[in-house]
Amino acid sequence: MKVARAVVDPIRELEGHLEEVDVLAEMGAEAGEDEVLDDIKAALHAALTLVEKLEFQVMLGGPNDRAGAFLQVSAGAGGIDACDWAAMLMRMYTRWGEAREFDVEGIEVQEETQGGIRHATLRISGPFAFGYLKAESGVHRLVRISPFDAQARRQTAFASVDVTPELDDSIQIEIKDVDLKVDTMRAGGAGGQHVNKTESAVRMTHIPTGVVVRCQNERSQHKNRATALKLLQAKLIALEESKRDAEMAKLYGEKGEIAWGSQIRSYVLNPYQMVKDHRTNVDNGNVQAVLDGEIDPFIEAYLKSRR
Repeated sequence: MKVARAVVDPIRELEGHLEEVDVLAEMGAEAGEDEVLDDIKAALHAALTLVEKLEFQVMLGGPNDRAGAFLQVSAGAGGIDACDWAAMLMRMYTRWGEAREFDVEGIEVQEETQGGIRHATLRISGPFAFGYLKAESGVHRLVRISPFDAQARRQTAFASVDVTPELDDSIQIEIKDVDLKVDTMRAGGAGGQHVNKTESAVRMTHIPTGVVVRCQNERSQHKNRATALKLLQAKLIALEESKRDAEMAKLYGEKGEIAWGSQIRSYVLNPYQMVKDHRTNVDNGNVQAVLDGEIDPFIEAYLKSRR
C-alpha cells in the first residue's frame, strides 16, 4: 500500500497544482493578470518541483528498487576510531530513515568494548528504500581529531556499507540445508536476563560462498533464524547479480580492503569541514547535517549519474 501511494499521491498532487493554475488563469482573465500572477508562479513552481520528483522516481525502476533494504555497516581500518565511525554511520542511516517515516529496525549489532561497533545490520522498510540506499554501498572515510587519542592527533578511519534488498515471499532462492552452517549464541548488548540466559542469536554461514549473516533482535531463536535466512537469500541474489555487473562485483563480491584508495565518500571534520562524494564531486560543508541524515543530495546525484 505504501509503495502504491508513493507512486499515485505525487501524480494526484501534480494534477491538483495544474488545476489550480487553470483556475487562477481564468480568474486573471476576468480580474486582471496582476491580481493572480504571484499565485500562478507559486502553483507552477510547486508543479515543477513535483515533476522533478516524479522524473527522479522513474529512475528507480530496477527490479528490487521499490523494496525495503538490509543495510550493513562494518568497521574497517582505523582501530577504535573505525568502530566509532561505524556507529556514527549507523546513526546517520537511522536518522535518514526516520526522517522519511520509514520503519528502521536493528537486526544485529556487534559492539566494540572500547566504544562503537564492529558490525551492525539495519532493516529499513519503506517505499523505494533499496532504490535510494543502493547508492550508499561502498567504503566511507572519516578524517577528524580522534577522541580516543590522548595526544589529540588527527586520525583517518574507514567503514564499509553494504545494501541488499528485502525480498518479498514471491522471490525465492534455493538454499540447501547441507550448504548451511547455523550457530546459536547469546545475544549481545542490553537486554536484561533474557540476553544472559538464552541462546536466541543466530549466525548463518553459506558454506559454498562464505557469506555470513547474523540476527539477534528477536527473543525467539526461530524468528531470528527466519530473518537471517531472508537476509542470506538477499545477499546471495545480490552476489549472483554482481557476476553480471562489474560495479556491483566491487560492492558485493571482493570489495577489497576497507581502507585507502577504495572510498566512495569522505567526511572531513579537521582541518576543515566538508563531506565530498568522490563519484559525483558533490560536496556539503555542513557535516553535522549530513551526519544527522541529510544525505539525499549525494544519493540523487549518484543515481542521476547512472541514468
